Amino acid sequence: MPAEPSPGVVGETPARSAVSQQPDTATRAPRASVAGAVEVRRSTRRRKSVSAYREGGRTIVLIPARMSEAEERRWVGVMLDKLAAQESKRVLGDTELTERAERLSTQFFDGRARPASVRWVTNQNTRWGSCTPAEGSIRLSHRLQGMPEYVVDYVLLHELAHLLVPGHGPDFWRLLEAYPRTERARGYLEGVVAADQLPQPPTAPEE
Repeated sequence: MPAEPSPGVVGETPARSAVSQQPDTATRAPRASVAGAVEVRRSTRRRKSVSAYREGGRTIVLIPARMSEAEERRWVGVMLDKLAAQESKRVLGDTELTERAERLSTQFFDGRARPASVRWVTNQNTRWGSCTPAEGSIRLSHRLQGMPEYVVDYVLLHELAHLLVPGHGPDFWRLLEAYPRTERARGYLEGVVAADQLPQPPTAPEE
């Protein structure tokens, strides 16, 4: 059984010269698959490592040429999550959070959800976000800080949707269908909740 590929360095730019950032047809399979803003480059030199970086508006994922299509899809997802987690370590301020919410509203709700304020709060330990439609205010739990950007975006969109539709009926969920990573983000958050509920190992008594 071949060894499992290991994730390489994930960052904004590759740790190599500007020339080598371009695809080298002599060292990769002739196909470079592009899905949306993600480009996968296969290399015959690359044996066990997988790496990814941002290049302009695209994400470049470098994988071994021997990988199957199924392995490629799985590792693209892994590396996108790693990039998102790394990028989200820089905590957005309330002003940036408001601007992000406005962009998401424009992109997915045609700008119809218009929050008056969006801010982080530290007093929400049982829910990820809350919304007061009458005031147009949205609050996100500080526990989201450091999670992948697509998860934060989902919670923002969830609360933005409440500015348009109260409750969690069919019309509400139809709004969120516009966001392609809704199910993935919900699964991530459910995993965090489940992990928090696991019994903690007993601590050793101090001597």
